[in-house]
Amino acid sequence: MSRVMDIVLVILMAPFLVPVIIIVTIAVLILDGRPVFFRQERMTRGCKPFMLYKFRTMTHDDNDSGVAGGDKVARITPIGRFMRRTRVDELPQLWNIFKGDMGYVGPRPPLRRYVERFPDLYGEVLKDRPGVTGLATVVFHKREEALIAPCTTAEETEAVYERRCIPTKARLDLIYARHRSVCMDLRMILATLNRRMRAMPKVQK
Repeated sequence: MSRVMDIVLVILMAPFLVPVIIIVTIAVLILDGRPVFFRQERMTRGCKPFMLYKFRTMTHDDNDSGVAGGDKVARITPIGRFMRRTRVDELPQLWNIFKGDMGYVGPRPPLRRYVERFPDLYGEVLKDRPGVTGLATVVFHKREEALIAPCTTAEETEAVYERRCIPTKARLDLIYARHRSVCMDLRMILATLNRRMRAMPKVQK
C-alpha cells in the first residue's frame, strides 16, 4: 500500500478511531494509572530505529525487554488482556503511520536486538516498510502465542522466539513482499478487522 493511501486511510479513519483512543486513554488512566502508553524502540525500513507507541497492557517495569511470553502473563492487567485480544492496544500506532515510520500493512517492526542478531534476515525483511498488520500477523499470530505461552522464563521465551518464530515470520514476510499488491493489502486489513470483531465480547440477548 502506498504512502499516499496510508495517509488517506488515517484521515478517513481518524474521526472513528480518535474517540476510541480517548476513551481507552481515560480507562487506562482510571484503572491502571500512568503511564498510559508503552513506548519501545523498533526498526523500520533500512534497519533504522523509531519509537513505536502502544497502550500499556502490563504493569510497568523499567527493565522490561524482549517479547511477551508466558513469563510475563502475570503482569498483564485486566483491561490489558482485553486490549491484547482485540488489538486495541495498537491504535496509537496511527501516529506512527502518520509520521511514516510504518504503514497499515507490512512486516511487524522488530526490536533492535533481533535485527542485530539476524542482520542478513532482517536486511531482506526490512526492505519493505513495516506495518500494523501483515501476512505473518494474520497467518502466524495465534501459533506464535501458542509457542511462547508455555515459557516460564525470559530466557526460554527468547530461545523459542528466535528458533521457532523469527524464521517462520520472516518467510511469510518475504512471501508477502514478492506478491504485494493493493488487493492483497486490503485482504490483510479485512482479515485483521474480522479477527478483531470475533475477539470482541458477545452481547448476551
